Formats: sequence, structure tokens, C-alpha cells
Amino acid sequence: MSARAAAYRSRWVEPSILPGFNLTLGISVAFLTAIVLIPIAALVLKAGSMPLDELWRIATEPRALASYRLSFGASLIAATLNAVFGFIIAWSLVRYRFPGRRFVDAIIDLPFALPTAVSGIALATVFSPQGWIGRWLEPLGIQVAYSWVGVVVALTLIGLPFVVRSVQPALAEVDATLEDAAESLGAGRFMTFRRVILPTVAPALATGFTLALARAIGEYGSVIFIAGNLPMRTEITPLLIVIKLEQYDYLGAAALGLVMLSISFVLLLTINALNGWRAARALGRRR
Repeated sequence: MSARAAAYRSRWVEPSILPGFNLTLGISVAFLTAIVLIPIAALVLKAGSMPLDELWRIATEPRALASYRLSFGASLIAATLNAVFGFIIAWSLVRYRFPGRRFVDAIIDLPFALPTAVSGIALATVFSPQGWIGRWLEPLGIQVAYSWVGVVVALTLIGLPFVVRSVQPALAEVDATLEDAAESLGAGRFMTFRRVILPTVAPALATGFTLALARAIGEYGSVIFIAGNLPMRTEITPLLIVIKLEQYDYLGAAALGLVMLSISFVLLLTINALNGWRAARALGRRR
């Protein structure tokens, strides 16, 4: 092997005790192609088989636009709530020891194990006008079940574990001596949090936010039981896609799926780019 070929190969292959780069890369590419790329390509080809004006008409119907606003708007709200309260929960679990801590830590993963339909039924039962919580909110004029608020609640439930589990390891790795040093130099609690703790956990928090957002955008089971599914009001885009499939309108379902795929891809790509830019700036400041 020439020196030039060796240098080219070294850019791609990390040193490893165990050989097998070509085999593992081939398996990875084949698996991702079969599971991810081929289904996405099938969706794009199905939607692309119809005329462009027909695709645009289906994608911009008033009912479809209303479902986009609810799906993406509720997902952004839920992911933001999870970023705030997920950080607080992770902070409590990492920094404090209290009775029932292990139980609380186990409860965080419950949305992972529960079928989404069970979560939706439970939320609808609790927040209905006759439910345990809904009966107290109804006199205040607050309706959760069968409204857009219920959609946000359901998406917050299923996205919370992503933030907590992403932030917990980062908080555990924060060096407590840095906080002591900042305090000894006269920094208050808020400044210590803003200048020491937050920059350390920001990449993990951003990752959790992105995962929660992606999970919420595609959620279906837990939402349909609490949303009420009223067209133009509480109907999410995944439900509208299922309705078109039940009506054998496969092209219409493919068109809406393509819109969801495109918007989700652009949104996640933008968030990841912002996270990379923030990480690069933080690295530059440390240097």
C-alpha cells in the first residue's frame, strides 16, 4: 500500500484492536438502507407520482394546514416544557437524596414501557370534566381533555423521559469544585448556574429537546384519546393520514406524509445545526 493510499485510509478508519471496518460499515449501511432509506424513498416516489398541482392542493387544504399548526405547534410547546421541567427533575435526582428517589427515578421511564394508547386513555380519564384533575379545572374555565391543551399534555408525557435521561449523565459529570470556586470568587447562585452549570449541560439539554420534539411530531396513540379529534380544531396530522388511509386515499396520505417528512427533516436539521454551532462556540471559548 502506498503512502498516499495509507494516508487516505487513515482519514476514514480509526485505529482499533479489532479489525472489521469494512464488514461493520457494510452491515450498518445495509441495515439503514432497508429500515430507513427504502421506506422513505417509497413514500417520496408514491407522493411524486401525482401531478405537482394535485400534490400542492392536498398539502395546502385548510384541514391539512390546521393539522400542521396543531402537530408542530403542540410539539414545540411540549418539547420546551420538557426542556424546563425535565432539567429540574434531572437536577433533583442527581443533586439530592430523598425518600422515594429510586421510585421517582423509575417512574421517569414509565412512558417508555406503557403502550401509547394506555397513556392516552389514562390522561383522558384524569383530565376529563369528571376526572380527578379535570373536575377542579372545569370551574376555572380550563378545559384540558378534548382541546389543544390536552394534545400538549399528551406530548409532554411521552417526551419527558428523553430530556431527563439525556441531562442526568451530564449533570452527574459537572465538577462540584468549579461551583465552589465560582462561589469563592463572589459569583451568586444564578451566575454560577449560568456560567458554570448551564454551558456544561447545554449540549445534553439540546439533545433531549431534539429527541422530545421528534418523538412528539410523530405521536399518534396517546393523542387521539384526549384530543377529541375535531377537524380544524384538535385533529393532528398523523390522524388525518390514518383517516385518508381508511378511505383508501393512498395518494393523499402519501402527500401529507411527504409534507410531515420534509418539515420534520428541516426542523431537526436546523436544531442540530444550531446545537453544533453552540458547541463550536463553547469549544472556542474554552480554548
